[in-house]
Amino acid sequence: MSAVRPVHIAIDTGRCIGAGQCALTAPDVFTQGDSGFSEVLPGREHGNGNPLVREAAQACPVAAIAVRLR
Repeated sequence: MSAVRPVHIAIDTGRCIGAGQCALTAPDVFTQGDSGFSEVLPGREHGNGNPLVREAAQACPVAAIAVRLR
């Protein structure tokens, strides 16, 4: 069994175009705010072990999501 490694998720709000692919891929971590741009849900900045976080970052058409190991 592999251990879940904590990550830090950041969205480059200057790059985000609000495509919403992250929210569609990992809706328990990402949402689209009132502005229409992607946001990390409160308390989910570390991904909570969700294996779809990296997939959501890769789905972003403008590479606005960074997922880094902590």
